[in-house]
Amino acid sequence: MKQPNPLTGYKVDKSTLINLEKGKIPPQATDLEEVVLGAMMIDKKGVDEVIDILSPDAFYKEAHKFIFESIFKLFENSEPIDLLTVSSQLKKDQKLDVIGGDFYLISLTQRVSSSAHIEFHARIILQKFIQRSLIKISNEIIEEAYDETKDVFDLLDTAEAKLYEVTQGNVKKSTESAQSLVIQAKKKIEEISNKEGMSGIASGFDKLDKLTSGWQPSDLVIVAARPGMGKTAFTLTMARNIAVNTNTPVAFFSLEMSSVQLITRLISSETGLSSEKLRTGKLEKHEWEQLNVKVKTLEKAPLFIDDTPSLSIFDLRAKARRLASQYGIKMIMIDYLQLMTAGGSQKGGNREQEISMISRNLKALAKELNVPVIALSQLSRAVETRGGSKRPLLSDLRESGAIEQDADIVSFIYRPEYYKIDEWDDEERSPTAGQGEFIVAKHRNGGLENIRLKFLGHLGKFDNLDDFDTPFGEEYHSKMNEAANDNTFTPDSFISPSDAFDAPEDDGVPF
Repeated sequence: MKQPNPLTGYKVDKSTLINLEKGKIPPQATDLEEVVLGAMMIDKKGVDEVIDILSPDAFYKEAHKFIFESIFKLFENSEPIDLLTVSSQLKKDQKLDVIGGDFYLISLTQRVSSSAHIEFHARIILQKFIQRSLIKISNEIIEEAYDETKDVFDLLDTAEAKLYEVTQGNVKKSTESAQSLVIQAKKKIEEISNKEGMSGIASGFDKLDKLTSGWQPSDLVIVAARPGMGKTAFTLTMARNIAVNTNTPVAFFSLEMSSVQLITRLISSETGLSSEKLRTGKLEKHEWEQLNVKVKTLEKAPLFIDDTPSLSIFDLRAKARRLASQYGIKMIMIDYLQLMTAGGSQKGGNREQEISMISRNLKALAKELNVPVIALSQLSRAVETRGGSKRPLLSDLRESGAIEQDADIVSFIYRPEYYKIDEWDDEERSPTAGQGEFIVAKHRNGGLENIRLKFLGHLGKFDNLDDFDTPFGEEYHSKMNEAANDNTFTPDSFISPSDAFDAPEDDGVPF
C-alpha cells in the first residue's frame, strides 16, 4: 500500500518509510553548535572558556567549521571577536557566502543572550565528535580485519594507536598552516625563556642539561657502551633524578634485570647501604633508621618499572600508551635495545634488519607520545681490540647503522679506569679514578661534547663531577671504584663491591 510522502506528496511504499526510520545518522548536536558559536561572537568570556576545548573538526556542520576557524584566527592574532570581525575574516577567507552570508551569522547571535553554560555545551559537542571518530575508526578496523593479507599484530597495534589518539583528545591533523606552527613555536620559546633555557626534562647532570636544554619531547636518545661501563647505573641515576627531584613520571623497561634488582640498586644508591645488607636484612639500628627515612623519597617517586623479558616492540608500544594514558609518563627508558624482539609480522629476516625496525618504531613511539625515549645499546667488540684510547665511535654501534640514522642523539659512556688507563688523554693528564665520560657523538639539534662525570661505583650511580654529594671520602671512592673494576679490594667495614648489586654477568662488573 502506498502512503503520501509528507515532504514531496508522492506515494511511497510503507516498507521504505520503515527503513528510513531505522536508518542512522552520525552523532551530532548542531543546535548546540549554533549556541556556542553565537555566544563566542557576543561574549569574549565565552571564547576564553572553549577555545582550547574545541577544534574546527569537532563541528558537524561544515558552515560551523568555517565560522570557528575564523574565530580561532582572530583569537590567535589577538584581534577582537564579534559579529563584524568574524564576518570580515570569513570574507577574507572567501567563506562568507559558503556559510550563508551575514544573515546566518546574525541568526546565530540571536540564538543566545550570554555565554552562560558555554563550556558545558562545548563538552557535549566534543563528545559527539569523539563518537563520530570512534565510528570512523571502528569501520576502518572492521574493513582491515576482513583483509586476509593484514597481519593480526599489526592490526592490533594500528587499532590501539588510533584509539589512543581519541583517548588523548588529539585526533591527528593531516596538515598545519605555517601561521599556526609559528605561533606554537613562539609560545614554546617564551616558555623556555621563563625556564632559564630548560625546554626539556632535566637529567640532573648540569653540563649535559646545558648542552641539550634537557631531554626533548619526541627525541630518540641512544646511550651506548661496552659491558661494564655503567649504562644501567647511568639511566637509573637519571630516572631517580627525574622522578624524585622533579616529580616527573618515568617508565623504565628493563629487559635484563628484574624490577626488584633495579629497585634494590636505587635503594642502595639512595641510602648508602650495601645491597648485601639489604638482602640479608642484617642492619644496625641506625641503618634501619637510615633506610626508613631515605627510602620514603623513592616510595613517592612516579617511577614505573616493567621487567618483561624479551619484550617485543609491539608490546612495548602498547604498554607505553597505557602508561601515558593512566599515569601521564613524560619519559621512557629501555635497558636495552638488543634484547628486544620485533614481534608481529616483522619476525624473520636477519638481526640487523630486526634492529633497524625496532629503532624506527622507537622513534615513531617518541613522536606519537611526544616524550623522549632513551634506549641503551651495546657496542661491538671492536672497541676492545682497538689500541690506545678505547673511546667509542659511531661506527662501533652494534648490529645496525639504522640506530645512528634514527636517533636524534647518540651518546656513549666511557670509563678509561676500566681499561687500566690511569690518566685522561688531555693536557692536564688528570687521573681517571672514579670518573666517567658521557660522550655526545651525534646531536641533531645541538652541539657535541665530552662531559666528565663522577662515577660512584660502590653506590652504582653517576653524579656531577664538581659537586657530587656523598658522605664518604675521596680516597675511599677511589679504592671502591678500583675494586669495582678488578674485584681485588674488599673493605671490612662497609661494602663488598663484588656483592654490591645483582648485576647480569654480561656487564662484566656489577655496575
